[in-house]
Amino acid sequence: MENSEVLAQRLQTIIDGINQDFEEKSAVRDRTLQRSRELIRYCANSIRATHRGDNAEARALLDTAQRTAAEMLAEARQFPDVYYAGYTQDSLKELAEAHLTRAIILEEPAPTPADIDVENAAYLNGLAEAAGELRRFALDALRRGNVVLADRILSHMDDIYSLLVTVDFPSAITGGLRRTTDMVRGVLERTRGDVTTAMRQESMKEALQAFEQKFGVALADDSPGWQETDDDLETGAAESNAD
Repeated sequence: MENSEVLAQRLQTIIDGINQDFEEKSAVRDRTLQRSRELIRYCANSIRATHRGDNAEARALLDTAQRTAAEMLAEARQFPDVYYAGYTQDSLKELAEAHLTRAIILEEPAPTPADIDVENAAYLNGLAEAAGELRRFALDALRRGNVVLADRILSHMDDIYSLLVTVDFPSAITGGLRRTTDMVRGVLERTRGDVTTAMRQESMKEALQAFEQKFGVALADDSPGWQETDDDLETGAAESNAD
């Protein structure tokens, strides 16, 4: 049996090693938190640039975000509890959202989780949140009078929702995807209503323009006949008053 002094020395060695591991993990955790905030900021700015139509800026910000993510993950993967922490995975979700929003709006091939080095759950939740950005883009298109573009974006949103509902696994695996998918359904239906209303208004506007154009042509061609008809009506009214 170890005597008290030997045990104390052994435990001191063990605890010194643990403290060293904790110091390293704490430093990595602090850097990961900082980088996750930077990553989220780059992704948000990239999405805003995509909405503005500034594709070069959006691409440059995404490249910076990807490099920041690579630096963050290189250290965080040493400690699974840091890598799978909420702040780490949330920032990767934002990275997926930025990539997917840009790809869908520009009609480019959507990146895979491996392409952007994110976990499957973060990717799916990023795809779900991209639907909210697509609604914003569709509404901007409607304000510009581009109903065709808004309808195309609505179709992509419908596809996203239809695919997400097929992922039926516990929230612990999907990162709460079911709740996010429910959000997508609400966003989709509101956007469908907005686009449908705009399409009906556009159809009515076209029908009125066609009617006015046809009426104007008819009026120009048959103006003598219209004049005769007016005279007849005036004569008939005078005769009725005389009676």
